[in-house]
Amino acid sequence: MVTPILVTGAAGFAGSHLIELLAAEEAADIVAWHRPGGRPPHPAPRTTWQAVDLLDSDFVRRAIDMVRPAAVYHCAGAAHVGRSWNATESTFAVNVRGTHHLLQALRQADGATRVMIPSSAMVYQPASEPLTEEHPLVPPNPYGLSKLAQELLGARASTDGLSVTIGRAFNHVGARQDPSFAAPGFAKQIAEIEAGLREPEVVVGNLDARREVTDVRDTVRAYRTILERGRPAHPYNICSGHAMAIRELLDMLCDRAKVPIRIRVDPSRFQLNDLPLLVGDPTRIRDELGWAPIVPLSQTLDDLLEYWRASLRHT
Repeated sequence: MVTPILVTGAAGFAGSHLIELLAAEEAADIVAWHRPGGRPPHPAPRTTWQAVDLLDSDFVRRAIDMVRPAAVYHCAGAAHVGRSWNATESTFAVNVRGTHHLLQALRQADGATRVMIPSSAMVYQPASEPLTEEHPLVPPNPYGLSKLAQELLGARASTDGLSVTIGRAFNHVGARQDPSFAAPGFAKQIAEIEAGLREPEVVVGNLDARREVTDVRDTVRAYRTILERGRPAHPYNICSGHAMAIRELLDMLCDRAKVPIRIRVDPSRFQLNDLPLLVGDPTRIRDELGWAPIVPLSQTLDDLLEYWRASLRHT
């Protein structure tokens, strides 16, 4: 295998979409890492799947020595903000210690490797305006703190032989996303109602929070753009600059339902310290790299609903 591309967390939400993008548009072979005992990998052209535990430093070092990748997309990690409050130890273990092991193994391999770390808008101090990359870094939750630590590890590695790029992703949505997140949770409930598997009622949490809604296919396209052309240790917001209330998103999904839907607010679904607004300023990634989201929200929601309808048909 010649100069393969490595994707960690390749069986996860964003990682699986990134594999599809790379397999369709890149000439290089792909090595896809997934968590041992985790979600079964899905087939992809020119892709070799490997089970690698990022918390096992010796295993990671041996795996990197075998692969010797030319480029690495480090998509592995704990990704749920709400769960990070009750799973702080595991969130930091995977996101921070796992990233340290990967970067250390890449440095020791002495390869001219370019690395892309998908960070998060949760590294920023909450604000009532669009966030630029210069906004204060004061994470409001354990997840955001773990992502900031990832960025700092990447910045340090960039001074020690690696070329580490950083993309701060805002909310992104699509097929295969965990239904504990708002949009896929709504879509799954609607599909279950249509299939007669539950009462015609969607149970929801806070509908007043305003969030960006970027299609995951646009987000992973940004990952590739940042890895290929971004400046090392120079973060880029992956965002549209537009936010919408979760209520609006739910209404758009309910409008696509094949049966009438009721909505019930369940206070137990409200997240601890939920931010009223999270929206980014896309100026840097647009002006420096020429990236902008291109998938219409209507297509994102149509595809999301169809994914859950198809999933229920095949269960």
